[in-house]
Amino acid sequence: MAPNSSGLRRMCRFLLLVIVFLPREMTSSVLTVNDKTENYILNTQLGSEESLKCAVQNHTGDEELLWYREGGTVDLKSGNKINSSAVCVSSISENDHGVTFTCKLQRDQSVSISVVLNVTFPPVLSGDDFQTVEEGSDVKLVCNVKSNPQAQMLWYKNSSILNLEKNHHQIQQTSESLQLSITKVKKSDNGTYRCFASSWQIKTKDFHLFVKERGSTIPIEPIIAAAVVVFLTLCFGLIARRKRIMKLCKKGEDPQRETAL
Repeated sequence: MAPNSSGLRRMCRFLLLVIVFLPREMTSSVLTVNDKTENYILNTQLGSEESLKCAVQNHTGDEELLWYREGGTVDLKSGNKINSSAVCVSSISENDHGVTFTCKLQRDQSVSISVVLNVTFPPVLSGDDFQTVEEGSDVKLVCNVKSNPQAQMLWYKNSSILNLEKNHHQIQQTSESLQLSITKVKKSDNGTYRCFASSWQIKTKDFHLFVKERGSTIPIEPIIAAAVVVFLTLCFGLIARRKRIMKLCKKGEDPQRETAL
């Protein structure tokens, strides 16, 4: 009976060790950001400040955390890494729209959770304010836009909605621009074009188009040659005039010399 009793004790010790270490080996750590357990979109606005707090759940020991902004790491202070970590996004701008922040376990970076910033901001318009074009040429007015939500856009001319002429005007719109193409520009196309963008706010931008008459093309080479000829003629004339003036001066000096003697 003694050998069997000894083997039973060894078996109990083994099972006890398995039970002791089972939670550490079988329990997987889970990350949360602002108490959310899955990736999510954070709605925010211009100028706001957002705090993102990442925490480890179900951990049996200290876990070091990492933060990433898009593909780059975020520098964390030594006291802001173990078991919980927070990053602050301040003075949020339109450039932060769509940016992803990701929190990861240092020992196993496959364990992660991400937050995408959804920044609401009014239309921001840009483009060339002034363009000058010759009659009969083609021109493009491009109104660049950044907006969230996406803006509805229109072209105005001289304070009225632009009346599109077939085979003369063409409009192309993307999420980033509104483009007006004018084929074979006429004098009547001269004026101020206004880009109108509307989302939760309305913004406008003016584009000034100046149409000049088509002029005859004058070859530049003959003009340069004629200018050189005129310049040389003037130079030779001045040199000849100078020699004549010098001779007159010498003749005028001779009588004075004779009188002095």
